[in-house]
Amino acid sequence: MNYLLKMAKLVKFEHTIFSMPFILVAMIVAADGWFGWKLFFLVILEAIFARNFAMGVNRYLDRDIDIKNERTKDRPSVNGEVSENEMRIFILANAIGFMIGGYFINDLVFYSTPFILAVLGGYSYFKRFSEYAHFILGISLGLAPIGGAMAVAGSVPAWSVFLAIGVTFWVAGFDILYSLQDMEFDKKEGLFSIPSKYGLEASLALSGLFHTLTIGFWYLFVFYANLGFFAYVALLISAGFLMYEQWLVRNNLNNIPKAFFDLNGYLGIIFFVMILLDKVI
Repeated sequence: MNYLLKMAKLVKFEHTIFSMPFILVAMIVAADGWFGWKLFFLVILEAIFARNFAMGVNRYLDRDIDIKNERTKDRPSVNGEVSENEMRIFILANAIGFMIGGYFINDLVFYSTPFILAVLGGYSYFKRFSEYAHFILGISLGLAPIGGAMAVAGSVPAWSVFLAIGVTFWVAGFDILYSLQDMEFDKKEGLFSIPSKYGLEASLALSGLFHTLTIGFWYLFVFYANLGFFAYVALLISAGFLMYEQWLVRNNLNNIPKAFFDLNGYLGIIFFVMILLDKVI
């Protein structure tokens, strides 16, 4: 239990909330309702394995960076709370668990697991040579609803691609805002991010553009999935949340943690509830 608690702290397990609602949205739409308890538990496990693997790799590879950063120097991966060997075992176990889970869902999901793991593990490398690492993080979470659709339908419906692209821009947009906290550190250490390369004003503008594109692609998702009233309410609420997030950060950079976790967490949950209501009613 102590080991599990350490690992949950290492990977910030609570941040799984960003991808989980959109996986369930895709599954509900693909099934046109409820998709069964067996598939529900399998996909929840897959989401947990994927999140643990991605963050485990990130923390393991970023040890040399995190120890120099005042904001991250107390993470379990660098303060000695979790050993390198424990992290390696954790990463391997979650990768294996992810592939086994895919096998029990269907062939398409199983055969896609190596590709998904490669994308999830690639984010930490990208920020060492490209400021577009924000997109890799976005794609990592954007794959989640496509995976949910594949689990139910055994295919990749067009609407799931629009949903996924929207998630990609959503995540990239708020990751740019989050990276503002490390803008000066990244410049000093030669790390790549949109804030460290283009500065504050350009980063805020790009983040706002990405969040505008988010709503545009989610509209295409709602339209092509032939959803109804509550889905359009979800779009309006999401637009309001993203506008408020942008305002919070522009008003005071100290609001970044609140904007990053609280608002985005609520957005995903409300979006899921609205789509659920749309299908139920």
